[in-house]
Amino acid sequence: MTGKLSDKDMDQLEQWIGTGPKTFTLIYAITRDGCNATTFHQKCDNQGATVTVLYNQQGSVYGGYTSATWQGSGQYYNDANAFLYQLHYSKTPTPTKFPYNGNGNGIYKVSNYGPTFGGGHDLNTFTGTVNNSGGYFVLNGYMGIGNSYNAQGKNTNQINNGNMNVTELEVYKVADGQRKKKKEEPWRKTKGWNEKFLDELTEDIVSFKPLPDLHISEARVLMIGPVGAGKSSFYNTINSIFRGRITQRACSGSAEQSLTTAYTPYLVRVRSGANLNFKLCDTRGLEEAQGLDVLECNYLLEGNIPEYYQFNPASPISAETDGFVDKPTLEDKVHCVVFVMDSTTLEVTPAKIIQKIKSFQTLMNQKGIPQALLLTKVDKLCKDVEKSVSQVFKSETVEEHVEKASQLLGLPRGNVLPVKNYENEMQLEENISILALLSLRQILYFAEDYMENMMDKRAAAQRKTEKVNVKK
Repeated sequence: MTGKLSDKDMDQLEQWIGTGPKTFTLIYAITRDGCNATTFHQKCDNQGATVTVLYNQQGSVYGGYTSATWQGSGQYYNDANAFLYQLHYSKTPTPTKFPYNGNGNGIYKVSNYGPTFGGGHDLNTFTGTVNNSGGYFVLNGYMGIGNSYNAQGKNTNQINNGNMNVTELEVYKVADGQRKKKKEEPWRKTKGWNEKFLDELTEDIVSFKPLPDLHISEARVLMIGPVGAGKSSFYNTINSIFRGRITQRACSGSAEQSLTTAYTPYLVRVRSGANLNFKLCDTRGLEEAQGLDVLECNYLLEGNIPEYYQFNPASPISAETDGFVDKPTLEDKVHCVVFVMDSTTLEVTPAKIIQKIKSFQTLMNQKGIPQALLLTKVDKLCKDVEKSVSQVFKSETVEEHVEKASQLLGLPRGNVLPVKNYENEMQLEENISILALLSLRQILYFAEDYMENMMDKRAAAQRKTEKVNVKK
């Protein structure tokens, strides 16, 4: 058992300890060894410096460090090097060090206590024995930070979610030395990110064509999302890649109300001027009080709304509206829907907008239209991704947001596609382009799947008609 502590968290603890490279050796874990104070002392006494780590059900990670041994018989020990810390709060990285104030009560050593820090106590993990309660441990200790450790303006609830229920408690022996880091496996595997892979993605998208028997010239992809989520920016990003320079054909930026007011189908052109065989269709951003509604969404999906139709909240579209397409062809219909959401504001998306999206999804599911979710601005979630977009599938933070988005809209994780649009850049960057094209290729695959289903339905309908004719 190697323990749950990640290399990134070890790096942070090493930095806080501040005396050079460190190795972390797991010497006690309650899921392996049992949550028992006697066992804790048998394994952790006379081991020198240790770090205690608690993990709870909400995804918070916190604990304490001491350079002293845990052996003792009911006395406080003044460890000037000790500190409490927080690494994550509710699955979000929140690295915070709570320094010791030197009041003489750094750690409390007693045989029937688990790891205990501070007078009062600031962190008392458990006493005696605590049994597993169906997947987690209800520790009988408590947290009262602020006695011997500076709380840095945080209260207990902001550290341990107001409970001492943990899925794991680990103690690591900390020693000087250069540790061998774990091999980081990406949570979503792709080929190596290089020019060859970029060329391959580009060729796959250039060669995409709708199924010939359906007589469709371009696959129609409808983009839907809140104001400012990045729908127009995604089109600009894709167009930029194929034009070989940064383009701004679609109006994008920050505004309280949608900058896109019309149903605008965008073709993507390569440098020669030829169009690719799909349309990215932009539409008015979702708002709580106005914007696209269920009826308009249905008209869009069915192909009733004419291209470049100007949405007017004061006058909703109807069958009597000038230009309304009474008998749409399969080419007019939507073949894939892409929801676009800002990863940095995902958790505070207004409930009314989520309700709108879910009502749209009900329509799409009834019609069998595939859906994907573009999760934009992922570079703002994680410093590693901000430095290099190629780290996106190694980022735990991005993975967590993909999981949250998947649960929010009820989509498979594989349908949630993280992207970073071209926004501040003056020239193309290989990794940004690779990530965008990975998402686009997957979207086109979904559209192709839908078209194959349409082919099967047509074939089935044709067979049924032929049987009826034979009987006649």
